[in-house]
Amino acid sequence: MPLNLLIGIVGDQNAATPAHVSIPLALAQAGLEPELLVKWQWVPTHFIHSADDVAQYDAIWCAPGSPYRSAKGALTAIRHARESGTPFLGTCGGFQHAVLEYAQNVLGLAEAAHAESNPGAEFHAITPLGCSLVGQTGDVFFTEGSRIAAAYGARESHEAYHCNYGFNPAIEAALEESDMQVTARDAAGAVRAVELRSHPFFIGTLFQPERALLYSLPCPLAEGLVRAAAIGARAPAPASGTP
Repeated sequence: MPLNLLIGIVGDQNAATPAHVSIPLALAQAGLEPELLVKWQWVPTHFIHSADDVAQYDAIWCAPGSPYRSAKGALTAIRHARESGTPFLGTCGGFQHAVLEYAQNVLGLAEAAHAESNPGAEFHAITPLGCSLVGQTGDVFFTEGSRIAAAYGARESHEAYHCNYGFNPAIEAALEESDMQVTARDAAGAVRAVELRSHPFFIGTLFQPERALLYSLPCPLAEGLVRAAAIGARAPAPASGTP
């Protein structure tokens, strides 16, 4: 009997957004193994008010498309995934909000903001890029031993972008001493992906790996997300009274 997995796609679905077309395709391709039955649901950000609203999902993919209708909803879903060990993938806007959530709730930068949705804030964890990456592609280089390198089975890849905002280098020093590590950079050394060391699968990428499906190519990170969800679903439940 196949293992049933339910993936929550957090984002404000728009059929005109290429990434929103390709994410379900990537999940469908990742779930082709006969022992898996992968289903997914879009979860509009303004529907998320607490962790209970996303607790039923075996994995969460925070999709591109910011500014979200509810940044708070996206951040709530990300925090749930981070704290519960639920496999998580955040691409483009999902990456940006994963960094923002971590800065606010782990690094102690409670007032950190996203420059797109709160340009007047005193400090931005996510800032405008020096050069727009809308419609751009480029090489990215993965850290040896990282989960993203393992997912790709390689140390580099050529990826597509559609963004104007990215990682503020001012917080990188704080990350170096934390659980969130930079695990991909471009040729100039700019941060292009992060992941949590202690989490089963928590990866954020500024690039949009799902766009590979628009060219009938595989999406290794979708496969990694589904694989991590399957491992988590098969794990025995903790004994009664076990924290």
